[in-house]
Amino acid sequence: MDIFNKVETKYIGYGTYLHIYCPHCHKSLNVEKKDEKHILVHAKYKGKDGFIKLSPYLNVFEVETDLPLKEEDLIDDMSCPHCHKSFIVNDLPCNECKAPKVAEFIVSAFSKLIPFYICTRYGCTWHGLTKQDERLIKIKIPRQDIPEQDPKLRKYNFNEVPYGYTTEIAEIEAGRCLQCKTPLCIEGCPVNIDIPGFIKLIREYKYIEAARKIKETNSLPAITGRVCPQETQCEIKCVLSKSDKPVAIGRLERFVADYERKMNAVVIPQKEKSTGKNVSIIGSGPSGLTAAADLVKKGHSVTIFESLHEPGGVLTYGIPEFRLPKDIVRSEINYLKNLGVKIELNAVVGKLYSIDEMLNKKGYDAVFIGVGAGLPVFMGIEGENLINIFSANEYLTRINLMRAYKFPEYDTPAPRGRSVAVIGGGNVAMDCARTALRMGADKVTILYRRSEKELPARDEEIHHAMQEGVNFHFLKAPVKYIGDKNGIVNAAECISMKLGEPDDSGRRRPFPIDGSNEVLDFDMIVVAIGAGPNPIVFETAPDIELNRWGYIVADPETGKTKKDKVWAGGDIVTGAATVISAMGAGKVAARSIDEYLRAKKKN
Repeated sequence: MDIFNKVETKYIGYGTYLHIYCPHCHKSLNVEKKDEKHILVHAKYKGKDGFIKLSPYLNVFEVETDLPLKEEDLIDDMSCPHCHKSFIVNDLPCNECKAPKVAEFIVSAFSKLIPFYICTRYGCTWHGLTKQDERLIKIKIPRQDIPEQDPKLRKYNFNEVPYGYTTEIAEIEAGRCLQCKTPLCIEGCPVNIDIPGFIKLIREYKYIEAARKIKETNSLPAITGRVCPQETQCEIKCVLSKSDKPVAIGRLERFVADYERKMNAVVIPQKEKSTGKNVSIIGSGPSGLTAAADLVKKGHSVTIFESLHEPGGVLTYGIPEFRLPKDIVRSEINYLKNLGVKIELNAVVGKLYSIDEMLNKKGYDAVFIGVGAGLPVFMGIEGENLINIFSANEYLTRINLMRAYKFPEYDTPAPRGRSVAVIGGGNVAMDCARTALRMGADKVTILYRRSEKELPARDEEIHHAMQEGVNFHFLKAPVKYIGDKNGIVNAAECISMKLGEPDDSGRRRPFPIDGSNEVLDFDMIVVAIGAGPNPIVFETAPDIELNRWGYIVADPETGKTKKDKVWAGGDIVTGAATVISAMGAGKVAARSIDEYLRAKKKN
């Protein structure tokens, strides 16, 4: 029996590669040439000798023969090309077409002996793997990497870094999914995408149907497939993650969304009958867009009020082009417009209209506030008002929304520095650092007051930043900025930190080390330590309850605020969080608003 285990099943790019053996002489039937891999057996048909070639890949059923087979004729015999003994099992019918006899081979798969069959009538092939064997083989298939731009090239351009999966790679990765009966991955998704459902459709080559399956609960899959932190949400729940890397759910989501768009196959789903109710959405970020999509599908009239000159919120002004191309954002927003969502731009609620005016004069039956947390936060240290010190909000808004990276094609002044420091360790800090490199900085340094282990940014963003040459100074924080005679920053006085016990965030609290001060030369600083709630919308709505940090108090189960007819969700309730969590809040609020409006209609 040892001969069967000398060569193990291996994965080589198209599927699980099986080594097939004769059950009599135990010699391999696999043939490997330069451009071809197949299984070869001898056969007889109506007195003629010939050959049959089979695919050696699990679930790839390809048959080639030189025999003049006719419809429904049985092959007389199949035999080993080495010992010439027959493979035929007369009393075993075909698993597919029920032909009266089949040929049986032996497969060596992960130290297991597994029967493998071919039908003598139609060439049906199947393996004798148990479900447990199949799961084992899928676990052994490695998680598929996503093709990317070379780091040496991409740090000089704003083109998207990952190219995305090809259909071949997507099919392989989808094949790793175990299709669990109790899919924990769905529990980890804030918008409850049917993850096994859309992956199963990929495996069936139904890519457009897979995209539409996602859109049943998520109207922005091309966005979430790119920026959602799946590794801490759905993927961390994947059963495969217990013994291997989880299924690349986000990459598969992006693949089908991009496929649908590139094939011009986006369709507008059927909406419910009009309810005659009007809903105002304040803010066109992730929570507002999601709430709008869900409500318009329910038959309500929805208008989004956006303070800036382009919709998308943080998706447009915050996340860089190389991570989330703006064409993708515009495409997803156009989908919502085609659904019937109306968008008013340059409309600052709190200045142009108050919430009460929307409810009492403009005729809206409900209001959802999804304005995010866009107010810059600074450290309050000496020298923060020096020239060439920016908040992350201003820096990224100039580069992204106002196209400063295309100067002089766009006349937005482009902030530039030769030696740039970015303060912070989250995704926004990584975005700022990687943007500064692309804007021509010779050196970009992230100053983070904790260690690498505590970095809150996504692993992928940290990895990309390091690949591109961003420097990291851990356990280091600025205490003072120093400027030249013209008031332009030229250095930062920093202090070293040590870590104590964990704080409320679960990360170890940093403490300064006395006497460890040093001066580091920088000619531009970007402060990316978070953002707070912008008070403009509340200045004319004092009856909306805020917590001690200035965020809206809302019921987490419904999004309902203490003010009648007003709901809220996303960063304006939770503080700065993720795109997908904001979308989840938008869905929760939309469900509650719909229930409220339908109950009101009945009354």
